[in-house]
Amino acid sequence: MKGFLEFVRTQGVVGLAVGFILGGAVSNVVKSLVNDVINPVLGIVLGATGDLTEKSITIGSANVMYGNFLNTTINFLVIAMVVYFGVKKLGLDKIDKPK
Repeated sequence: MKGFLEFVRTQGVVGLAVGFILGGAVSNVVKSLVNDVINPVLGIVLGATGDLTEKSITIGSANVMYGNFLNTTINFLVIAMVVYFGVKKLGLDKIDKPK
């Protein structure tokens, strides 16, 4: 048990776990932001009201569901910006790496 506790302390496992949990929470907030705020505004701008995830184009017999892909891409970009600016704001990009 002592070896395990030492491993947790030296390897920063607790910090990793906290980061993972906070990452999930941020992901839910961003998903809500995109679905509830950004997508309706984009719908108004693009002249297509309703849920963006259900938008599609029919080409022949194929139904291309571009709306869900666009929604997922917007989610990714917003999360990436939150992480980028969060790291910059906290100064984590300036921490020296161990040699």
